[in-house]
Amino acid sequence: MSDLAKPIFWRDERMPHVELRKVSDGRKVCYALHSHTQWSIGAITGGKSTFRYRDDQYRIQEGDLVLMNPDWVHACNPIENQPWAYFMLYVDTDWLTQLRYRAGLLNQPRWRDISTPVVSGPVWYQRYCQMAECLLDGERDLLDKQTEVVEFLSDLMHDLAQQPIEAIKPAPCQLMDLARYLDQHATDELSLDTLCELSGYSSGHLIRAFKQYFGLTPHAYLVNRRIQLGRDELRNGTPIADVAQNSGFADQPHFHRTFKRLMAATPNQYQRSLGEQKIETTEHQ
Repeated sequence: MSDLAKPIFWRDERMPHVELRKVSDGRKVCYALHSHTQWSIGAITGGKSTFRYRDDQYRIQEGDLVLMNPDWVHACNPIENQPWAYFMLYVDTDWLTQLRYRAGLLNQPRWRDISTPVVSGPVWYQRYCQMAECLLDGERDLLDKQTEVVEFLSDLMHDLAQQPIEAIKPAPCQLMDLARYLDQHATDELSLDTLCELSGYSSGHLIRAFKQYFGLTPHAYLVNRRIQLGRDELRNGTPIADVAQNSGFADQPHFHRTFKRLMAATPNQYQRSLGEQKIETTEHQ
């Protein structure tokens, strides 16, 4: 893989609420449908791609920003091997909730989904790229990086708050309870019979209803959660073989294949890139 095709992941332990991914050549970067526990915002920095977001699909291009709510299923993929490049910023949901609440944009400190999926316009794009380059610059001070993130996200949240809010129909209580159960038992081996007993649904109805509201079948939702758990452990430097076992996978090859399918990077690429960023940050302190 060429250096341009290798993803770069940035993270600083002093700013645990944000993580940045940079891809300079995304022609072979393909994602399966997945979701994150964080709120995410990406910038297309070159070319074009598709953006699947729940039941909708968009064609996005250089200069566009894409916004993804936590736990909303999505996928961005190249168009017929055409070049595309992007940044992706993952923001801790609780941290962003507090930012919005203290700015007077939420009535209570509880997450509220943002209905806007795509933002187009040179001002926001340029500010996003300015923030991203600041985070990647090992010469920039911690206070400088913190200021860039807070200013950009605060201003964007104020702007988005002026736009109409689309009513989002919540999932039935049985499905919400089932999703919480899957979150709490993500590393366990679960049967469809158990899930049907918990929800009161028949097997066919359960799979259809769950996918309707969450965009994934219960099994795909469970696998997605396992990858998120594995990602957290990789960030902490846990050996990949241990991460696979701790995340509920049968073996390391299975974890490797699934991580690459959902994250468009191997566990080793993800962990190594974060390690290199950590060393660079330490050297400049």
